Amino acid sequence: MTKPAASTLKWTRVATAWLPFADAASAELPMGRLLRLALFQVSVGMAAVLLNGTLNRVMIVELGVPTFLVALLIAIPLLAAPFRALIGHKSDTHRSVLGWRRVPYIWFGTLMQFGGLAIMPMALILLGRDGGVPLAFGASALAFLLTGTGMHMTQTAGLALATDLAPEDKRPRAVALLYVMLLVGMMAAAMIVGGQLIDFSPTRLIQVIQGAALASLLLNIAALWKQEARRAPPPKSSEPQPPFSELWQDFVSKGRNARLLTAIGIGAAGFAMQDALLEPYGGEILGLTVGATTALTGAWAAGALFGFMLANRKLSAAADPLRLAGLGLTVGIAAFLMILFAAPFASTALLFAGAISIGIGLGLFSVGTLIEAMGLTDQAESGLALGAWGAVQASCAGLAIALGGLLRDVMTALGAAQILPAAMTQRATGYVTVYCVEILLLLAALIVIGPLVGRRRDPSGLSAKPFGLTAFPT
Repeated sequence: MTKPAASTLKWTRVATAWLPFADAASAELPMGRLLRLALFQVSVGMAAVLLNGTLNRVMIVELGVPTFLVALLIAIPLLAAPFRALIGHKSDTHRSVLGWRRVPYIWFGTLMQFGGLAIMPMALILLGRDGGVPLAFGASALAFLLTGTGMHMTQTAGLALATDLAPEDKRPRAVALLYVMLLVGMMAAAMIVGGQLIDFSPTRLIQVIQGAALASLLLNIAALWKQEARRAPPPKSSEPQPPFSELWQDFVSKGRNARLLTAIGIGAAGFAMQDALLEPYGGEILGLTVGATTALTGAWAAGALFGFMLANRKLSAAADPLRLAGLGLTVGIAAFLMILFAAPFASTALLFAGAISIGIGLGLFSVGTLIEAMGLTDQAESGLALGAWGAVQASCAGLAIALGGLLRDVMTALGAAQILPAAMTQRATGYVTVYCVEILLLLAALIVIGPLVGRRRDPSGLSAKPFGLTAFPT
């Protein structure tokens, strides 16, 4: 038998070292079936690009919607994020007469996502016209809420289904593959949607968003087809369960948990405040087209993918998850400095470098804090810890997005009224103020997380294990 070539062995080692999903397939869940299941992540990534990467710029620049209203609309889907833990718990214990646990939640999540995207373009066009704003805003808010809730429901139950289907030793890598497919879907959607909207018109906007609605429905149907076996409903448990409020109070009162959740919330707010502003910043200040600003979301996703792979390599080498999170915060600070200086230098390259760096920093911070959260409790309470991680992160991110839009509008209005000093009456003042606040928030998160690094519970704990996102909540 001939030995493999040295170059082949070298690339094999690179794949297994940097890509934790390289050997995710198994006899129970072959690669073809796993990739088909991962299509639901592609549909979620496509919807995320539309909500966070394309529509915000279109509404602000092309449709003339106030930034605060846009930020509020983008924050609305995050209202459903704190309920992901409840959705996962319900899908664990669902007693379907058809014998399915996960499929009903994925299917109804798909229908909500489809319905939200289907009615969204007309609501947004009406919102951009004079008159009838309350009704148009209500319709737009409903569209965003339906889409966001559908995304959260589909993704939560879909990840749970993947853990059901994969054997125990392959689950981390299988779910890691699903997360990477989310980022791949975001990058592909950013390129496709950006290309379609280069020549913007209201008619083209309707076609693109409703086409995305149909694509999400078809992708999720393909992902679900013959994946979950029908089983008898589980028997009802006779043991009383403690109320959630009691479990939460006990969890927060333990040792360092409250401080860690505080750092997670501040860091998430610091990274998310610009979510509704980065593309409008590129369009209004640097004069980029809709397609070019949509590509910023693709750049962010590429950075997040690189951050994911870097986290895998660091954690496999027994790195401290909190130090990894701190590194992510530091990269985020550098990223916002790049974006700040993109305007005075009129540098598109600096703007894209900042977007990529935001993705890298957020990826490192999210993975580091997630791994730390996974070690806060024993296996019986792991759902609570991961639910707390997702709830705090999503809630603080949603609040920060809304506040970022409000702060930008307030500073822009003060500059237009000549209330601010002459040096602060530029068009970029509102955006620059938000980016400065984000830098301060990331510095505050570093201060909060710092004391936790020196109090490691076990240097040979979770960080020494091969990395895999066994229950990544977002």
